[in-house]
Amino acid sequence: MKIYTKKGDKGKTGLIGGTRVSKHNIRIEAYGTVDELNSHLGILRDRAVSENFKEELIFVQDRLFTLGSLLAADPEKSTMELPPLKTEDITILEKSIDKMESELEPMKFFVLPGGHETVSFCHVARCVCRRAERRVCELDEHVPQNPLILAYLNRLSDYLFVYGRFVSMKLGAEEIPWKPKY
Repeated sequence: MKIYTKKGDKGKTGLIGGTRVSKHNIRIEAYGTVDELNSHLGILRDRAVSENFKEELIFVQDRLFTLGSLLAADPEKSTMELPPLKTEDITILEKSIDKMESELEPMKFFVLPGGHETVSFCHVARCVCRRAERRVCELDEHVPQNPLILAYLNRLSDYLFVYGRFVSMKLGAEEIPWKPKY
């Protein structure tokens, strides 16, 4: 299988099911942003603070591939059997958030992103996750999507925020509170 097909040279790409759409189509924007998020998670996985988190991030990356394939499928034409996204996938994120929060000091203020390079990567991934959520939300307004997709992305952004705080604690990084100047 060749990596290049030349089919996209004129600004069109194919959905699962064969439909050709513009590369700036909101569906492409949605799953392209999920793909971008997955790449950021690869950076976090490479910098994981423990083997447990490395495995957890691999699981999240798998779920993002599933989510991306669901978004890439033409709901009218695709007959491909795609892996499902399940409520349990969201529950796994929630349990991890709860576990991390049980070890963290309660939030008393907003924190400025940063403090350590790995913490900064958490915040970048969180922001890309929120953008993916916005793109999927926009797509959902035009073509209803599986509600688990939005729920998963919403919970994942929460997970990435808490993971950033957790990494900060584990690495002894300073959390700088946001104190408005005016």
